[in-house]
Amino acid sequence: MLPLLTNPAARRLFLHRHALAEAPTGPASGPALADLIHRIGFVQVDSINTVARAHHMILFSRRQSYKPAALKSLLETDRALFEHWTHDASILPVHLHRHWHHRFARDTERLHNNWKSWFRDGYEAQFDTILRRIESDGPVTTSDVGQDEVRGKGGWWDWHPSKTALEWLWRTGQLAIAGRNGFQKIYDLTERVIPHAHRTAPPDLETMTHWACTSALDNLGFANATELRAYWHALKPDEVKAWVKTALARGEIIEIEIEGAGGQRQRSYARPDVLSHAESAPEPTSRLRILSPFDPALRDRNRAEFLFGFYYRIEVFVPEAKRQYGYYVFPVLEGSRLIGRIDCKAFRDDRTLRVKAFWPEAGVKLGAGRIAKLDSELSRWAAFTDCDRVEFQNGWQRETLQA
Repeated sequence: MLPLLTNPAARRLFLHRHALAEAPTGPASGPALADLIHRIGFVQVDSINTVARAHHMILFSRRQSYKPAALKSLLETDRALFEHWTHDASILPVHLHRHWHHRFARDTERLHNNWKSWFRDGYEAQFDTILRRIESDGPVTTSDVGQDEVRGKGGWWDWHPSKTALEWLWRTGQLAIAGRNGFQKIYDLTERVIPHAHRTAPPDLETMTHWACTSALDNLGFANATELRAYWHALKPDEVKAWVKTALARGEIIEIEIEGAGGQRQRSYARPDVLSHAESAPEPTSRLRILSPFDPALRDRNRAEFLFGFYYRIEVFVPEAKRQYGYYVFPVLEGSRLIGRIDCKAFRDDRTLRVKAFWPEAGVKLGAGRIAKLDSELSRWAAFTDCDRVEFQNGWQRETLQA
């Protein structure tokens, strides 16, 4: 019989590893902020700014002394972080850059096959031109290149050739993001952005595979092979399976059962001392938090549904008439439970954070005490987004919807 990690213990360990168990207090700049990002692995970047952009929401929900300028300083001045892809565009500790060399090589082949069918011809001819210009004239944004090139009328896949070349050169490691102007990327040569110590001596594939699997397992607390691979999105399925087989044989990991929110069980892998770590993990604070839809704890939607019984999908690309909840709705965490979702938006011109709707999960009552905690959290978010007040629209308290 396999060891069993009960659902309360699994939630406790998982939230602790994601810095969501303790109160969101403490320093949030310089080394303290860098340590926080290292602890949670990475911070996803997203452009939607209904309340705040995802990377700022992720950090503010854990340290409410956080200010966006602190992240900008670590990225653009200290070079303690860098921006690249995991499952999506993310901010990562710069010491991980050496592990990305394998990804650069793989993306060169993978993107070549995909982008040839997605984009118009012409972008490959811009590689040398773009690199020579940046080398001689310095960093560029997409606004600086390709002004005379023909654009399509579709979506992101109709980038002009120079924009496509910039993205290709970044994704394959020849360029790096030196900073952002607003939300617009600033591209520069990798050797001028990433410190020399983190560009040299990349590990071999075996070492990189071991790092990717063990770091994913440690950050998640427990994981099956699919979850291990998905964490950094840097390995092939057979590479993960081979590592699991070897790690089991060496006694580096064990097989366990994880209890889901509904009592169902799932086999996973963990460190041999996982039960003691789960037992010693702190009980999550009862403070209520509004989370980004791209929070690292929620990125894997299937895992969140298994652990918390919380079904969540972003409806940004769903036609308005077909949305169940709203354009961009935020999960709400209380203790170790995801208790609902809230539709709110910062209207900065009016300095008002407006709450359109809150939907509780089944069995959650929005009593006076919980409303007071929600109001306090919204007030903190209002201050963070330069709003002076919170406004609740008529009918904001909604009924639980069936999944």
